[in-house]
Amino acid sequence: MLDCEQVEAAITGPFRGTLWEPFCEAIRRYGLIAPGDRVAVCISGGKDSMLLAKLMQLWQREAGHGVQVRYLVMDPGYNERNRRQVELNARHLGIPFELFESSIFEVSAAQEKNPCYLCAKMRRGTLYRHAQDMGCNKIALGHHFNDVIETTVMAMLYGGQLQAMAPKLQSKNFEGMALIRPLYLTHEEDIISWRDFCGLTFIQCACRLTERAASERGVSKRAEVKELLARLEAARPGTRQTVFEALHHLETETLPVAASFAQE
Repeated sequence: MLDCEQVEAAITGPFRGTLWEPFCEAIRRYGLIAPGDRVAVCISGGKDSMLLAKLMQLWQREAGHGVQVRYLVMDPGYNERNRRQVELNARHLGIPFELFESSIFEVSAAQEKNPCYLCAKMRRGTLYRHAQDMGCNKIALGHHFNDVIETTVMAMLYGGQLQAMAPKLQSKNFEGMALIRPLYLTHEEDIISWRDFCGLTFIQCACRLTERAASERGVSKRAEVKELLARLEAARPGTRQTVFEALHHLETETLPVAASFAQE
């Protein structure tokens, strides 16, 4: 396992083109961070949020003058092993995290209908509230390029919606708060390559409900879409990028909702 300094050198060295530059480009292209911002980086303990925390730390050193960054770990009900893994990784990577506890796993698991949706909604709201109490005006989440594509395809195939993840989103329920996704241009396979290169081990989804549901019902919808996109990518390289570009070039006047306003 590489130490903290070696991990940082990997990000700005061999992984500069695949991790550091896409991260900086996302901040620039989508205007994610501005001088005076106070950003709470939300760490779940997985590879994505841990990398995000490290990138934000490096970025603040090099370019983030006038921006305050805090590192927030919420324990929604992890078992002892997973919580310890999160804490050990954060310390190993030199991330000065602040941890607080909640009972979100317990509450959401008690719901028979849409427990995963409830869990995600509760986690988001709890993070907003805690970050706001800390004096922050933005929360940063570790969703990456692949999450954006998969969410878009899932919404179409299973939800009947044209919907994606925005790189920046103003909160409707927490005044003055916004959500940003600095890994918007970062590919999951590059995050995995960095993780393996550094010899790091992170937790997966730590929800016991998810583990039970997977064993009872088989592959999740997201896993199905991930597999579908992998097959399409193998048959036609660039498929994911094409979907991503489509999100930036939406012809709204061709959609049925705009038909009554269309003109020849």
